[in-house]
Amino acid sequence: MKLIFEARRKLGAFQLDAAFNSDGGVTALFGASGSGKTSVIRMLTGLSRPDEGRIIFDDDVIVDTVRGIFVPKHKRRFGVVFQDARLFPHLSVRQNLNYGRWFVPKSKRDSFAPIVDLLGLNFLLDRRPGNLSGGEKQRVAIGRALLSSPRLLLMDEPLAALDETRKAEILPYLEALRDKMNIPIIYVSHSVTEVARLADKVIVMDNGAVAMAGAVTDVLNQPSISMVHSRREAGTLIEGKVIHHDAKHRLTTIGFESSQFFVHGPEVAEGKTVRMYVLAKDVMLSTVYPQSVSALNILEGKIAAILTNAEGTVDIQIDCQGAALLSRITTLSRDRMMLREGMTIYAIIKTVALEPR
Repeated sequence: MKLIFEARRKLGAFQLDAAFNSDGGVTALFGASGSGKTSVIRMLTGLSRPDEGRIIFDDDVIVDTVRGIFVPKHKRRFGVVFQDARLFPHLSVRQNLNYGRWFVPKSKRDSFAPIVDLLGLNFLLDRRPGNLSGGEKQRVAIGRALLSSPRLLLMDEPLAALDETRKAEILPYLEALRDKMNIPIIYVSHSVTEVARLADKVIVMDNGAVAMAGAVTDVLNQPSISMVHSRREAGTLIEGKVIHHDAKHRLTTIGFESSQFFVHGPEVAEGKTVRMYVLAKDVMLSTVYPQSVSALNILEGKIAAILTNAEGTVDIQIDCQGAALLSRITTLSRDRMMLREGMTIYAIIKTVALEPR
């Protein structure tokens, strides 16, 4: 799969001028509200037109303003999931799901049962949307989009309207969708934790333009990325492989470079590549090796940089045996510990602060 997007459009005082490519998997459009993410999605769906530009999907020209080509939205075969589920309230879950199949030739229709199983909808089929939770509604909306047999799935902040409990409920289904369905996804979000958990590639949008693009681990670990997401979510994305799972203590050992992490949670198969996002606020620091502490993750490293924030805190970048960690502490702690670049430091991370991908 190859998606080429190049578009320019003036929307009042806002100017969109963005270009990027996607080669399959999950490509996240990431950035703050108003950065242009939804404008890109609207052009991909056909809900709006660029003033200039082109959109090409697998050598199929969808939009080309120079050649006067604009394929209408109903002929693009792109599935869309919005922030709100947009289900038909008078139809059952089964009928809402089947609506996605009505406009697809029988020869191209995906099977109903596997998608229902994938999204855990079996026990909801006879209910109506009014009797569903927010997370259940979004799962139905995703199922309806999948049953339209899309060539490309566009997800415009599908978790933005959900509370943290509902987000935690639906994220495993999105991971299953990514891993088991051979459908490329463009995923819009301003949540770094969602992007860290789901995406393969990240396109960072800022003020209508592409500010950064690349593999998720490369982009999210750039120091400048904190400028385009909530400071509460600042942290480090680390990838490693499962070495062992201790069923008695529900601890998984994850190895990376020359070190390892202990992660609390359910069993993950040995050898599986996992991804962890470590929040900067969950990383404590010590100038000496800590003794008799409950934290299992203690990594020795050197201070690579000290970045001052505007709120009485500093971000300490640490090179920990191949893993670049970020710790957020107060300026008072920095001064009391007399921290400086090149200094040996110990990063202390609570086991429960980590979650495998």
